[in-house]
Amino acid sequence: MKSVALKAYPRSQVQRAEVKKLRASGRVPATIYGRQAKPQNLEVVSKDFADLLNHAASENLLVDLSVENDARSKRLALVQEIQHHPLDGKVLHVDFHEVAENEKVTVQVPVETTGEPAGVKTGGGTLEHILFKLKVRSLPKDLPEQIVLDVTALEIGKSIHIGDIKAPEGVEIIGDKHITVVAVAAPRAEEEVVATAAAPAAGDVEMTKEKKEEGTDAAPAGKAGDKAPAKGDAKAAAAGDKKAEAKPEAKAEKKK
Repeated sequence: MKSVALKAYPRSQVQRAEVKKLRASGRVPATIYGRQAKPQNLEVVSKDFADLLNHAASENLLVDLSVENDARSKRLALVQEIQHHPLDGKVLHVDFHEVAENEKVTVQVPVETTGEPAGVKTGGGTLEHILFKLKVRSLPKDLPEQIVLDVTALEIGKSIHIGDIKAPEGVEIIGDKHITVVAVAAPRAEEEVVATAAAPAAGDVEMTKEKKEEGTDAAPAGKAGDKAPAKGDAKAAAAGDKKAEAKPEAKAEKKK
């Protein structure tokens, strides 16, 4: 990985309000760590750092950091972590890790694919990207910005594992050699898709069954299935009949 030059400045603002004003002025707060010196608060020009990112293949950057008024003219450092704003994506903070040219370092490198798999092009399969980053170890100058896998020859059911990847010269890929990085999965059978779409929901089946059972159990009014009236109801009905019979007789006596 080729190093790029970046200018940095010592930073004294550490409070939240102060850091907010710093960002508003076009600067990005940063911190540099390393075994050669104590952690130090820095700031970089937002535009300068954004230009570096725009011209890089990934956020894995190796920088020749020149800090204003620093005893050392340049400090070799890796961009360890970048914090972005969740909405607009602007850089909020940068962590640098100072390294030595002759010291091997371990970093996470993004994995990209190139080409259209044969299993996708002719068999209707799906390319499944399982691992998006790989851990690698090497000298800073040998670090790759990314690892690109050619998936053109992959048929359905075939995959590329960590052990299948040829690492760049001077680079060691760390991890279980049997772990799958990318694979081509078979297409879903048409019958399965149709069956899934046509199958009614479990709730619909139960509701239909309940309605059917209700219609079967209910007996028509006036038939043998009707329940006998309660004793109280029978007495009330008999009293009502007697009262109804007594009213016409009373009317007849008045006419006389």
